[in-house]
Amino acid sequence: MTTVQPQEAEQARRLREAMVQTIIDEVDTPLPEKVLAALRQVPRHRFTPGVDLERAYGGEPIVTKVNERGVHISSVSAPRAVAVMLALLDVRPGHRVLEIGSGGYNAALLAHLVGPDGAVTSVDIDADVIERARACLDASGYDQVRTVCADGELGMVEDAPFDRIIVTVGAWDIPPAWRTQLAPDGRLVLPLRTRGMTYAWALEADGPRLVSRLRPRAMGFVPIQGAGEHRGTSLLLEEDVNLWLDEADLVGSDRLHGVLTTPAHEVWSGVAVAPGETFGSLELYLLARPGFARLVAQQSALERKAVRPSWRMGTPALVTDDSIAYRAELRPTADGGREFGAIGHGPCGAELTERLAEHFRTWDRTHRHGAGPQLSVHPAGDTIEPAPGSLILRKLHTTIVVSWADPVR
Repeated sequence: MTTVQPQEAEQARRLREAMVQTIIDEVDTPLPEKVLAALRQVPRHRFTPGVDLERAYGGEPIVTKVNERGVHISSVSAPRAVAVMLALLDVRPGHRVLEIGSGGYNAALLAHLVGPDGAVTSVDIDADVIERARACLDASGYDQVRTVCADGELGMVEDAPFDRIIVTVGAWDIPPAWRTQLAPDGRLVLPLRTRGMTYAWALEADGPRLVSRLRPRAMGFVPIQGAGEHRGTSLLLEEDVNLWLDEADLVGSDRLHGVLTTPAHEVWSGVAVAPGETFGSLELYLLARPGFARLVAQQSALERKAVRPSWRMGTPALVTDDSIAYRAELRPTADGGREFGAIGHGPCGAELTERLAEHFRTWDRTHRHGAGPQLSVHPAGDTIEPAPGSLILRKLHTTIVVSWADPVR
């Protein structure tokens, strides 16, 4: 174990306490005391060598490896994301836990939570990442964590079954191994990408399927590598604006190129959010609507006013093969809130704009303060009868069903 100077140790302790307090202030639901205790105990800076203490205990993820194209492929996740994922996981003393995607820090937190009678196995496909995690764990006194260089798509059958499985990389699908290696009363927590949006779901077994038990949380993680890697489909609208389609399939979608140059239709919904209010459930509600996609714009597109999206890195949109409507930049209200609106282009732009605005109103009336949707994960070969208010997405290994209470329109 690495020795540290008392002054550095005390500074790290104070920064760790400040980090935990920031997490408490930022997360909109209470976090379990056991998770907060682990965050106060485990020295995050020991898993970010070469990074100063202030940054190590800041609120941002710390990238530890990029590929030849400059894409982030490994990082120490942001403390807030770590805390929320661990809260969803609900690790208990004596549990056997599999972590897919290694960095060392999260594995150390898991080791703290399972205690001396539990076991943690951390798997990563990248030998450099595993070597670094191993070195950091050993130097920090967490040599009981098992680290394995392997493709997480296959799980770790020799250590199964697991009471908990946590995936700390962005996944597009759920391979069979994660289901079969989960104990009958176990829980799987993962950031799952559906229609281009990533949310952390807590899933438990219900016969051959997995079902969500808790409200999902918006998350961003580096994408999974190996057999589970999946690149979504994008469609260029302008040189600096594109649509992220993922599972969507637009026949004749080449007609969308240049649609943003056609006259705009603008509608405001009358639905607003208060200052500081989050609206992640709206994003989930919209992704279950037919024709959902995400509009991604470069800064240059905003500067030349080609688009006015609510968020340039992935604002919700509705599309047909020749028209689009997207959520506009939220406009201020008299009481300091922000109102949702929609902007549309193309032959059906006005209709799509009205439809998107009505989706905002339906969410406001029906789901704004509700429990959110339920996610169920079925084996790919299962026959599933569509139900009102549900979205069915067919992936490689599974069929995903996102269910809401009201009919999808």
